Amino acid sequence: MTSARILIVDDEPSSLELLEVYLREKGYEVRCAKDGKECFETVASFKPDILVLDIRLPDADGLEILSRLKERGSAAHVIIMTAFHDMATTIKAMKLGAFEYIPKPIDVDELEVAIGRALALLATKKISSGLTVGPPGEFEDGQTIGKTKGMKEIFKTIGMLSGNRVNVLIEGETGTGKELVARAIHFHSTYKDQPFIAINCSAIVENLLESELFGHEKGAFTGAISTKKGKFELAGEGTILLDEVGEIPFELQAKLLRFLQSKEFQRVGGERTLKSNARVLAATNRDLMAMVKEGTFREDLYYRLSVANVKVPPLRERKTDIPLIIDYLLRKINRDLHKGIEQVEENALGRMLDYSWPGNVRELENVLTRAAMYTQGHVILDTAIALLINREKGEDRAPQAQAEESKKGVDPYETEKDRIMRILDEAHWHYGNACKTLGISRPTLNKRLREYGISPKPRNYS
Repeated sequence: MTSARILIVDDEPSSLELLEVYLREKGYEVRCAKDGKECFETVASFKPDILVLDIRLPDADGLEILSRLKERGSAAHVIIMTAFHDMATTIKAMKLGAFEYIPKPIDVDELEVAIGRALALLATKKISSGLTVGPPGEFEDGQTIGKTKGMKEIFKTIGMLSGNRVNVLIEGETGTGKELVARAIHFHSTYKDQPFIAINCSAIVENLLESELFGHEKGAFTGAISTKKGKFELAGEGTILLDEVGEIPFELQAKLLRFLQSKEFQRVGGERTLKSNARVLAATNRDLMAMVKEGTFREDLYYRLSVANVKVPPLRERKTDIPLIIDYLLRKINRDLHKGIEQVEENALGRMLDYSWPGNVRELENVLTRAAMYTQGHVILDTAIALLINREKGEDRAPQAQAEESKKGVDPYETEKDRIMRILDEAHWHYGNACKTLGISRPTLNKRLREYGISPKPRNYS
């Protein structure tokens, strides 16, 4: 197998020699350049996979070189190194497309981790397995995605419900896409040009929810300095979605029931009876029938709301839809974050298919967004997904590291900061060895050190 080609650009002979010897010993094909002119000449002839570039050169600025290489379409991953590191320069380097930014004096362990990550990305370009993300032109906001039997039944139900005005109760776990179903019912109806108003009943203080729904008259309560129309009045002929309807206070449920029966209501503090033709859809992640039995939700209101029912299945029950949803979400993420993700590595896809997704589609979107944010290149790797999913499960540590520490009788309630400090002390502050024990990468360790305000200690090279 052909070894990776690495070009080192630095005007310090000692630094060039040290890195050249180290990387050659690791089996890489290495070339060196001492200034910008020689850098461009070597890039043209040598075509490096990775370029380790000093930011201060005699005839050029490293960031200018990086920018010109990107403009010329160079595929090399550029690792910037500098003794003059500051926030503004770091930000500019990353925005220009630097793969990594490493301060001098170079920690060879950190450099090796960065090179390993760059090579992993290069390797993904040579394989076709995994999931290929569709072109952005096919993307449409607010779609409900799925081809499983359960989702096909939901699509048929949406088609039937969009042709009438009955009340609908949409049930499902948090993050399954209940609001998307409600929007689909509204926007496929003949009233699609009328307002669609969603109100989260759990996010509004109890004594203000009535005012939000029905409005209030001037002087109705302290702070009511003017008359306010409620959501039912504002919706007109459109649709009101009562999200988390199970959180509506018991006393207010009677007033909601009266509205559903008569389409009439009064503003808070008002005497005039008003009418609204708004359609009511309700969504909940709670078992309303169980609440009825407990006496916390009105039985007559339950039956008024659930003239029709839609049950949205959790993601774990429709895993064959996950690749379709990933493709849809990544096209959305590419557009919103100005990314160019083209592929999900096969192992990363497998890991997402195996995960139970307790937070459903919302959690999947969160994981993909975070993975895409920190992906340098066009492929989301398994390492990124593994880190994020393990963190969601509370498993920041590698399983092997956890087992080893369990054998040693390590305190299970030890904080992460204390654990990092302990491992670093045991490793005599050798970051490479500490990372192996912690089961994390060097960049992750650096991030943790910054987060916990841990100052690095000098290593003993004797």
